[in-house]
Amino acid sequence: MELFSFLLIIPIFYLLFKIWNWINDVRDQQCYILDYQCYKPSDDTMVGTEFSGEVIKRNKNLGLNEYKFLLKAIVSSGIGEQTYAPRIMFSGREESPKLEDGILEMEEFFHDSIEKVLSRAGISPQEIDLLVVNVSMLSTVPSLCSRIINHYKMRPDIKSFNLTGMGCSASLISLDIVRNVFKSYKNKFALLVTSESLSPNWYAGNDRSMILSNCLFRSGGCAVLLTNNKSLKHRAMFKLKCLVRTHHGAKDESYGCCIQREDDKGRMGFHLSKSLPKAATRSFVDNLRVITPKILPVRELVRFMAVSLLKKWNVVRHGSSHKGASQGPIKAGVNFKSGVDHFCIHTGGKAVIDGIGISLDLTEYDLEPARMTLHRFGNTSASSLWYVLAYMEAKKRLKKGDKVLMISFGAGFKCNSCLWEVVRDLGDGNVWKDEIYKYPPKTLVNPYMEKFGWIQDEDPSTFNPGD
Repeated sequence: MELFSFLLIIPIFYLLFKIWNWINDVRDQQCYILDYQCYKPSDDTMVGTEFSGEVIKRNKNLGLNEYKFLLKAIVSSGIGEQTYAPRIMFSGREESPKLEDGILEMEEFFHDSIEKVLSRAGISPQEIDLLVVNVSMLSTVPSLCSRIINHYKMRPDIKSFNLTGMGCSASLISLDIVRNVFKSYKNKFALLVTSESLSPNWYAGNDRSMILSNCLFRSGGCAVLLTNNKSLKHRAMFKLKCLVRTHHGAKDESYGCCIQREDDKGRMGFHLSKSLPKAATRSFVDNLRVITPKILPVRELVRFMAVSLLKKWNVVRHGSSHKGASQGPIKAGVNFKSGVDHFCIHTGGKAVIDGIGISLDLTEYDLEPARMTLHRFGNTSASSLWYVLAYMEAKKRLKKGDKVLMISFGAGFKCNSCLWEVVRDLGDGNVWKDEIYKYPPKTLVNPYMEKFGWIQDEDPSTFNPGD
């Protein structure tokens, strides 16, 4: 009998041991943000109204119609006049960039943000186990990863990933790499570095679909320090709950709507087609289908299903009977605020922010962080999400237990999203600390129309851009 009991206890203990190991492994697969630092370029690289006019006049390929188009685009873009441009613009060499210009632009950001985030967290560069860098439009040999490793003398066994060509959604792609590496290795530190190099990518032609990018993109970047060490979770700012990536590259229209190419004169630029909004909407809808069940409470999903079924039944009933046909259809929509407290939206432009706001039924309070970020820093490509997050933190909106949904779009065409949980009350100003009291301003209207509105009344036959 004792032998039988002993033999029975062995598999029970083994099962408990396996369950404990599984729970322990799951805990070690967590992904926490310890700290992050957005980059604020120096004031001597700030793009004001006067300087913008000077840069545009330097392009001898533009005519009156292109000037009118640019004026309309910048006035309606949602961008203010305190954004930043690379130094090559201020030396007047934007049409003849060198490789060194792009590298120096990135190194200026690297040395500022990486040093700040590591210093504040009390982590030395030699403690970093994983380095992921994403800069879409600059590829160097050695890679940007290698340049960072060399500068900070990081360990020889560091795992590094250098992403190019991934567009504005690359931050969450980099985050996905970190998350998956964390599943296989315990107690690690990861450094995620996200930016864009504008120096070699100024378009000097007159193709409207390509000069539009000159109006939207601005200098910026962010360094993010992450860990899966559960003993450090009390120091963490955010905990990753889920991440979903959607890629529509198989659709030709989506693939070609946002692409780097040459115009008919051989000038390199970034083409934004008229099908871009349609491609973005398709990818956004598909992404929401996957992430919605992961982030919303069961009660909201059940409510949505019930309302949807009732709507279908109502349509069938009215279709078979004239009685009550005048009644409007029941609207079926998901209340994302039942599972999300804050919305961190990519600052791809005013239209992007407005579109997401309408789709998710968001208020101006919800959209304020994205609008203010676009106005103050412009579209900083993949790093823009972190400026939006920093705005929320500077406004002391982020409280323990809050959920933050990040949504980004990128060439390919891609839509990536993720949900963060705020681990503790946050209130550091980050890149906004010196001026958060100014936001939101009374108006977001920029002074470009006031300064250059006269161009709307010019006669094409007598117009001289040199005047």
